Amino acid sequence: MNGFALTFGRVGAPLHVAAHSHHPWPDVSFEAQQASWKDAAHRLDRKWDFIFAEVIPVAQSHIARQLGLPDPATIAFGPNTHSFLLRILSCLPKGRSLRVLTTNSEFMSFARQMARLEEDGSAIVTRIATEPFDSFQQRFSAAARSDGVDLVYVSQVFFDSGFAVPDLAGLVAAVRDDDTYVVIDGYHGFMALPTNLGAVARRVFYLAGGYKYAMAGEGVCFLHCPPGYGLRPRDTGWYAGFSALEGGGSAVHYASDGSRFLGATFDVTALYRFNAVQNWLSDQNLTIENMLAHVRNIEQEFLKASRSADVSAANFVVADDRQRGRFLAFSTKRAGAIVAELAERNIIVDHRGDRLRIGFGIYHAEEDARRLAVALA
Repeated sequence: MNGFALTFGRVGAPLHVAAHSHHPWPDVSFEAQQASWKDAAHRLDRKWDFIFAEVIPVAQSHIARQLGLPDPATIAFGPNTHSFLLRILSCLPKGRSLRVLTTNSEFMSFARQMARLEEDGSAIVTRIATEPFDSFQQRFSAAARSDGVDLVYVSQVFFDSGFAVPDLAGLVAAVRDDDTYVVIDGYHGFMALPTNLGAVARRVFYLAGGYKYAMAGEGVCFLHCPPGYGLRPRDTGWYAGFSALEGGGSAVHYASDGSRFLGATFDVTALYRFNAVQNWLSDQNLTIENMLAHVRNIEQEFLKASRSADVSAANFVVADDRQRGRFLAFSTKRAGAIVAELAERNIIVDHRGDRLRIGFGIYHAEEDARRLAVALA
C-alpha cells in the first residue's frame, strides 16, 4: 500500500498478519526519525524547550482529537504504560493493602504487577471473568458498585480475545465512590476503534500507546489524567517539575495538568514519529472509522475463504464484529504449532496460550487474506 514502500517494497517481505501486536511504520516516520536527530544535534540542551513548546503540544492535540478529550493538556507522555501504572499506584492510600477490582484478561504487565503485590500482601485483588462475554458488562458493573475499592482497572479491548467492552461510560458510572481511581487500558482500543471519552474525561485515567494501531512504534505511550485525581504522585521524576525547574526552593512542585504524571528523561524520537504518522493519516483522510471499515472487509474476505478446521466459526472467540476490536482470535490447542508452521511460509501471526490471533491493517488487501486462508488450509 502507498505509504509503506520502505517496509513492503523489498524482496521477500513477510506477510505480516499480526497488526494487533506490531504495525510496520509508514514511510513518513523515517523522515521524522531523522528530524529528531537533527534537532538534537542543532539545538543541544535547548531542544527540551522546543520539545515542550512544540512537539508535545502537537502530539497532545492529536490524541485529544482522536479520543474526544476536552483539554489536550491532560495528556502526559512516557516510554511505556507500565511507568504510568506505577505512578497511579503511588497516588493510592498507603499503610494498608490496596483493594483492586479488575478482570482475568488484563495484559501481562498489569497482571504480573498485581500478582506481585498480592504475594507480599500489598494488594487484595478481585478478578471478574470476562467470559461469558454477553454478561460481562452487567457482572463487572455490579462488582464496581461495591464500596471500599481503591482502584478499578479494565481494558477497553481484551488482548486475549478481542472482546470490546460495549459501554465504557456505563461501566464508569457504576463506580459510586468518587475517591475510587478508574483506569481504562486502551492499548487495543486507541486508533483501532472509534472512541469518545468526552463523557468520562473528568473521571477516568486512560492509558495507551503508539506501538500498535497508531503505527508509531515503541516509546510513545500516554496517560490521560482526569482533573483532581492524583495531584501529587509519590513516584515522580524531574519532568513533572519541568515548568518550575529554574525556580529553586525545597518544595516538590506539581502542575495541575497532565504533566504532574510525567517521569524522567526518555527518548523523544517516538513523539516525532507519532506526529508524522498522525499528520499523514489526516492528509490521506484515513480516519479511525474508515480504517476500521477497510479492516472489516479484509476480515470478511479471510473468513469467507478459510477452510481450516482450526480457524472456523466453531472456535471463533468473538464472532460479532460489533463486539470485537481489530483482530480475530481463535481457540485451538494447535495455536503455537500454527504460528510456527506459518512462520516457515514467511507469514507472521501470533498466539497467547491457546488463542491464535490474526490482525489485518490498512496495508493489507483482499489477496493477502486469501493467501493466509490458503496457507492455513
